[in-house]
Amino acid sequence: MGAGNRFPLPTKWRLTWRHGVLVMVMLAPLLVLAAVAPIRQDPAYHDFADTRAVLGIPNGLDVLSSLAFSLVGVLGVIHFLRGRLEACRGAWLAVFVSLVLVGLGSAYYHWRPNDATLVWDRLPMALGFMGVLVALLSEHLHARLATLLVPALVLGLASVSYWYWREDLWLYVWVQLMPVLIIPLVVVLFPSGYSHQWLLLVCFGCYLLAKAAEIYDVDIFGATAGWISGHTLKHLLAAMGGYAILLMLKLRRPSPGIVSTA
Repeated sequence: MGAGNRFPLPTKWRLTWRHGVLVMVMLAPLLVLAAVAPIRQDPAYHDFADTRAVLGIPNGLDVLSSLAFSLVGVLGVIHFLRGRLEACRGAWLAVFVSLVLVGLGSAYYHWRPNDATLVWDRLPMALGFMGVLVALLSEHLHARLATLLVPALVLGLASVSYWYWREDLWLYVWVQLMPVLIIPLVVVLFPSGYSHQWLLLVCFGCYLLAKAAEIYDVDIFGATAGWISGHTLKHLLAAMGGYAILLMLKLRRPSPGIVSTA
């Protein structure tokens, strides 16, 4: 911890069955995905329901709704620039910088959807996923895990590069899956010592809803009589998940009487 940090990080290390569960949850999907590789990109992935132009912008609502990520990211960066000292400052800052880039990359991709532009959407997303993973592990398990940030970010970049050059998504799928599995697990098994941790579960719920909206892109577009597509809704829900994290960081305080036993 840096001097003056308001939020204590767990510094004790005592291995328990909970750590075994965590390791199994992290490694089992990795082994399964590696075993079933290669996972190819579906060519139909780029066929979105709403292709209407808005103000001359092709696929307008998908492009414009992408900027919700950048808005949340900018608000998060401002939070840190105002001098708020946070535990795992580097990891959380990486998350919000990545959100700024996700908005720009996603807008670029939806302007002209293809594999080449999709790279610029997925690269910052992978960075954000890894930032969340390192922040949660270091806040809930041990402060020293914050040193994994740079290797984790490199792994995130490598997962997208591997997909693009080897046409195999298995590593990127694992990178995207990890925060989804880890958020509920660390909240339940590893008390962090902070208030407002329930907002992590709000983020988790928003992400699940966003993935469902992505899957049912065409169905939602039809059900709303063309008012909004599932993919546009996905952007808004996922951005709300990012805002839930920002709100947690703004509101949380050390919880007296809670000591991490990680």
